[in-house]
Amino acid sequence: MIEKQLKKRIEQFSGFKHKSRLDIVTDTSEFMCIEPDDVLELNGNYYLIRGDEYETRFGLEGEPKFWVKKAIELGDGSSKIIKLVFHESVYMSIGEHRFRCFRSPQKEGRILEKTKGDAYFMQGVTVFDCAENTIRILDRIKGKCFYNHIYEMSSEHETYFFKHLPGILRNIVIATEAVSRLHEAGEMHGDIRTDHILIEKDTGRYRWIDFDYTYEWSENPFGLDLFGLGNILLFAVGKGFYPVQELRKSTSRYSSILPSLKGEDFSLYSRNRIMNLRKLFPYIPESLNSILMHFAQGAEVFYESTEEFLGDLRDALRDLPPREEQGQSIGHSFSA
Repeated sequence: MIEKQLKKRIEQFSGFKHKSRLDIVTDTSEFMCIEPDDVLELNGNYYLIRGDEYETRFGLEGEPKFWVKKAIELGDGSSKIIKLVFHESVYMSIGEHRFRCFRSPQKEGRILEKTKGDAYFMQGVTVFDCAENTIRILDRIKGKCFYNHIYEMSSEHETYFFKHLPGILRNIVIATEAVSRLHEAGEMHGDIRTDHILIEKDTGRYRWIDFDYTYEWSENPFGLDLFGLGNILLFAVGKGFYPVQELRKSTSRYSSILPSLKGEDFSLYSRNRIMNLRKLFPYIPESLNSILMHFAQGAEVFYESTEEFLGDLRDALRDLPPREEQGQSIGHSFSA
């Protein structure tokens, strides 16, 4: 009886008339075997699998994320993202510090509960399958990731800086305030990246996604989050990243700048990226550039909290000059 009802719902919500026997999955441990048109039964609800989500960056564009499924909730037809249990760990280095980052479904489940109703975080629930796997069922956010939003803007840097950046920085302040609330609740995001902010289509709100990574860094429990925020600010201010090898390919534009670059001008987080953007764009106010330099190889003082970072960012936002004070543009953006 339930299969007949599910087939009606599948046709109603997807337009697909399912004629063969339904594969109803209750144990998601072997996520590689879960295929499109399978149905997951989780916590008394049923979800039609439509396929896998895909990687969008870091040279993995188009690679399927087999543990992250696109789905339709067969109770109401809503679009969901279902994250299954996938244990993965990597080692990262920032300066002299090397530490392990690893996926924790339980940690993401805690954050979903603590940020319930907070519009600046993805929303969802945590359930368990019959094998006690921690499954996160997420509401899909309609919008574009921050990386694509900035990278696809067609204006050259100077126009972008004076016309668009102030509004973008205001949104970054609000998004960082959300991270500060998370830290106050004793949690870290764990994987702050330019593609882990989604700009919601209907509201323009910057929303954080994907917080299943955690890390072990005794020096500062929130240190990696802070460096992630610095990296987002770098991308926003520069309208892209500036790896030195890309600058060398544009010698006619940067030939006079390259000799002045020193090790202290580069990022601690991604050591080939230029952090001292004032050397590329002199119209960037010192107060804004100074924030970036807290994340550079030459930094002597680092941010200890999001509140310190926010205080400087709010001050720098007030220092942005009016458009008529802009100087000559001498650069464009590269992405990495």
